[in-house]
Amino acid sequence: MSPELIGIVGILALFFLLLVKVPVGISLILVGFVGCWALAGLSPSLAQLGMVGFSTASNHSLSVMPMFILMGMFLSYSGLAKDLFSAVNHWGGKVSGGLGMATVGASAIFSSISGSVNATTATLAKVALPEMKVYKYNPGLAAACVAAGGTLGVLLPPSVILILYGILTMEPVGELLIAGIVPGVILTLFFMLTVYIQVRRNPTLAPRTDIDSSMPEKLKSLTKIWPFAVVFLISMGGIYMGFFTPTEAGGVGAAGALIVALAMRRLGWKGLFDSLEETVRLTAMIFLILIGASLFGQFLALSQVPTVVTSAISSMDVSPYVIIVLLLIIFFILGLFLEGIAILVLTLPIVYPIVTQLGFDGIWFGVIMVMVFNMGVITPPLGISVFVINGVARDIPVQTIFRGVIPMLITMVLFTILLVIFPEIVTFLPNLMQ
Repeated sequence: MSPELIGIVGILALFFLLLVKVPVGISLILVGFVGCWALAGLSPSLAQLGMVGFSTASNHSLSVMPMFILMGMFLSYSGLAKDLFSAVNHWGGKVSGGLGMATVGASAIFSSISGSVNATTATLAKVALPEMKVYKYNPGLAAACVAAGGTLGVLLPPSVILILYGILTMEPVGELLIAGIVPGVILTLFFMLTVYIQVRRNPTLAPRTDIDSSMPEKLKSLTKIWPFAVVFLISMGGIYMGFFTPTEAGGVGAAGALIVALAMRRLGWKGLFDSLEETVRLTAMIFLILIGASLFGQFLALSQVPTVVTSAISSMDVSPYVIIVLLLIIFFILGLFLEGIAILVLTLPIVYPIVTQLGFDGIWFGVIMVMVFNMGVITPPLGISVFVINGVARDIPVQTIFRGVIPMLITMVLFTILLVIFPEIVTFLPNLMQ
């Protein structure tokens, strides 16, 4: 077989392993090693496996990831999510659909700290769904607010998947994290607007609540979210102002989160050990994926597949935006079946050179890329966020949740189109940093 054909077989084999739920890191290492063996021989492949593992694990720049994960875990296990929801609800509870909008807002704040779609979705499902049930919210709308809010974690820093994108493409991680802020905030507002429009058209979806907080009560409620604000401003503000590198910001943020949680007496020994254990588990999983992604990328380089595909697409006589749209459609389809990290490591070695060769900004593309394949977490058949909500609130059928998120999905599609038309929404903050 030719090197190109071996490369295509390897890609198909990886896709098959991912579909049958073999862990991403194991799939990448297995296909990458066997592919290198087929193209270069056994001894060079074994040597490459050892070198890739050591160089990845000893790379100091990768310490940014466990630091931000640890920061999120300290705040998550300190039990501040209920206080956060209560504070946001004081400000929006009286508005039509205010409880739903408060859920979206609380999800945005919580996901900006936890960096995890599943953690945000599960936590807010436990906190917000019972509250909305008391006020007779439509179950589909209530679940949609939680599901859509959970997706905001891929944009708002410290987004683990944007950090991973930066590591895999060598784009500056700090600028990537800052680039997600404005799109994340705007999408949060768009989700709230979507809730408001639905309720205005059909008031039975969310009857008005009797929540009518006075201004002193609203201001007092802000004291409940100061831990999030302090940690976020110190870590992200430090990156933006140039005081910290992303790795230093992660370390400062983790230390700050621990100090805040201990000072408030919200983190006991169990929460502390659970935070550390979850951080180690997630970090080990991601490092295994990075080792596998590096080995798989070298296999693809040997096969010449990225070079051939890049040359073929670059020579097409069509607008670069046509190619971008086609790529985004492919990402959306992949997101229906695969997790975001799997899509990143599977496609970036081929897609990223194409995008940069066409003249597009790598940071802008990273934001819209993760935005598009993240639609899959609320879309069948994978729809992991929907199943997380169903696991927490078993009285809400999966079909009801999927129907409820359709308006949110439409909002995400329209917002993605907006980002393609106006890339400055993503790039203007990173450009200011430069």
